[in-house]
Amino acid sequence: MSVPAAAAPRRGGLRWRTPHDRRLTQDRRLGYLLVAPVIVLLLAITAYPLVYNLWNSFRFVNLSYAGLPQHFVGLSNYHKMVASPEWQAALERTLGFTVITVAADLALALGLALMLHRKFRGRGLLRAAVLVPWAVPTVVSATLWKTMFDPRAGFVDYILGGLHHSWSTITWVNGSTLRSWVAIFVADSWKNIPFVALILLAGLQLIPSDVYEAARMDGASSWQSFRRITLPLLKPAIVVAAIFRTLQAFFVFDVIYILTGGGPGTSTETLSFLNFQTFINNTDFGYGGAISVLLVVMALVMAAGYVRFLRPETA
Repeated sequence: MSVPAAAAPRRGGLRWRTPHDRRLTQDRRLGYLLVAPVIVLLLAITAYPLVYNLWNSFRFVNLSYAGLPQHFVGLSNYHKMVASPEWQAALERTLGFTVITVAADLALALGLALMLHRKFRGRGLLRAAVLVPWAVPTVVSATLWKTMFDPRAGFVDYILGGLHHSWSTITWVNGSTLRSWVAIFVADSWKNIPFVALILLAGLQLIPSDVYEAARMDGASSWQSFRRITLPLLKPAIVVAAIFRTLQAFFVFDVIYILTGGGPGTSTETLSFLNFQTFINNTDFGYGGAISVLLVVMALVMAAGYVRFLRPETA
């Protein structure tokens, strides 16, 4: 039988190490030894590229000028980026897309989660069906939506034509900036709303039903129960969903790349798209590194803001 730590003998104010303590130390060392390969692997595939990219952001590294030597340029890449009208326009589009998409997706997902939380016949089947868009790879869903927005074969124009809408038989993708963004919003939200709804539905299921019973006995209406009970108790799930969705929208790339390719012109290029162009097409790894470093910093600031201002009250 091991000796409890509180009852361990002491000499000169120092507690002797008991067999129990030595066993804990051995277990701790064994734990460190077992997780060490995973830590090394994570450092190799995440930390090293991040540090190397950060180092490149302070250097001139452009493979298009193979004859020029790579050298340290300090903050020149960052200064060039912030002063660039192209980067400023991409930043405005990214922030606008993030704010509108996250707000709309959270509202629609909350309505969907509330509906799926109710008891009705076929609820399990409907829950499974709702998750299908989320399970479809983004490349596939974006390609499907590009086909559906096709003015010759897509069903969107077919429906609008049947309704005699003025937007029938128009070119949605790359026809105009507004219509291209509408197509991007629809394709991106169709893919991600089920994921947000799933998080909110899990939060709804954690709210005790007797809280609603007590509110109903006190004469609270459905709206008052939603505003005073559902929203406050659902706040942790909303924060988690908002963080995930914000980061997804902020780094949006694949939907835009497949649907519009950044067009018409550069009107649908976001920061991630600009970063891709800089890295792949221009092979400017110094300037591209500066863009990606600032992207990561902005994402961390937004996530910290969510946790700081929307965290549940503990008092």
